[in-house]
Amino acid sequence: MQMMKGEVVLNMPAQKAWEMYRNNEIMSKVNPTMLERAEYLQGDGGPGSLRVFKLGPAVYGYVKQATERIEKVDLGRSITYTVVDGELKGMYDPYVVTLSFFPDGGSSGRCVARWEAQFEPLSSSTPPPERAKEAALTFLKSFENFTHV
Repeated sequence: MQMMKGEVVLNMPAQKAWEMYRNNEIMSKVNPTMLERAEYLQGDGGPGSLRVFKLGPAVYGYVKQATERIEKVDLGRSITYTVVDGELKGMYDPYVVTLSFFPDGGSSGRCVARWEAQFEPLSSSTPPPERAKEAALTFLKSFENFTHV
């Protein structure tokens, strides 16, 4: 299985970033050009829950929708999910992402958001999910500009 990682520093506490990521209403308003809607299809965000992301026009050329099954939650810190439907499922199987939020050691007002993916391309011509990583990190960085929390 292959792995890819990336991270971004956010000018907000880790707990606030975590709460934003877990709240579908907020997620749907943070950056609608990247993510139009987040919705739980089953469950409440705990392991076994299904959550669908309907992506916005900024990423339509790559992915329009992704459904994830939440595998593991470390409350206030990280979430691991497997993509079970959507365009990414057609490119990689499995495609497992862990998002983590933790304080930046230097300042209590900042945190690091880390994105890690484990994946297996379905075809030898399928490139690593660099675009998915960049989209995720760009979206997470936009948390800083959302003030309606």
